[in-house]
Amino acid sequence: MDLGRRVPSGRMSNPYDVELPPPIPALPGVVATRPHVDDVIDLLALALTNAAIECARAFGEFHLALSGGSTPMPLYRRLMLDPSYRHLPWDRTHLWIVDERRVPFDDPQSNYRQIHELLVEDSGIPKSQVHPIEAMRPDADRHYENELRQALDWRRSNQDRLDFVVLGMGADGHTASLFPRSRALRDASSPPRDVLINTGPEVTPPERVTMTPHLLNGARQLAVLVCGQGKRQTIAKVAAASRLGQHDIALAADELPILSIQPSAGMLTWYLDHAACPRAST
Repeated sequence: MDLGRRVPSGRMSNPYDVELPPPIPALPGVVATRPHVDDVIDLLALALTNAAIECARAFGEFHLALSGGSTPMPLYRRLMLDPSYRHLPWDRTHLWIVDERRVPFDDPQSNYRQIHELLVEDSGIPKSQVHPIEAMRPDADRHYENELRQALDWRRSNQDRLDFVVLGMGADGHTASLFPRSRALRDASSPPRDVLINTGPEVTPPERVTMTPHLLNGARQLAVLVCGQGKRQTIAKVAAASRLGQHDIALAADELPILSIQPSAGMLTWYLDHAACPRAST
């Protein structure tokens, strides 16, 4: 797969006045860039489909965790409408939700409602393999942790983890519902929690239920989808912070939660369109 190449900051001027692609930002993990959003979505859809086929063949099932929000919805729509991805093994897929607002399922703000309308209704995935977060329960976090463990614990060691996670990133650097300086980001539970209710003034209302960095970082593959010029400045900040030492990165993650995504034994891939890439080398 061609993930592009890094372009030296001191490259020669273009004599043909053709717009050159921006430099690939030096982010942690692998960085995949394409000129347009549609190209980025195709690249991610292919990676997700290939991972699903490989995991279903190797383990008998595929555990996929999806984020809500506006950015990944075209990806989910593409998986349903494009014939190229119809061989994704939905019958052997378990669908998890990365984070959820504490609203009923029929609320327009519900992440699960959007994902259900785009994927669950038409994919043919068995209902028993769809795992929404029951966010209105008082013990929503513990309940979802238990559901995850029951579904994953039967797998052999090093397989008892999520196989593929789709994340986004807000302009403030948040991912999932891990907001800057928020309770879920700063959790120091022992043993570490997999899911938490995130509350407090740092959390954009309403309250959230979210997977934690501990759970996310254990995944086999993590994909961060970031598109649009509005995210360019944040990408530049993440690239600058990623050059720090591990201790300093941990401190910086309090302000840029996306930096808390550091896979322990998996792969992190950023999927960026050119509009999201800083124009000066970072």
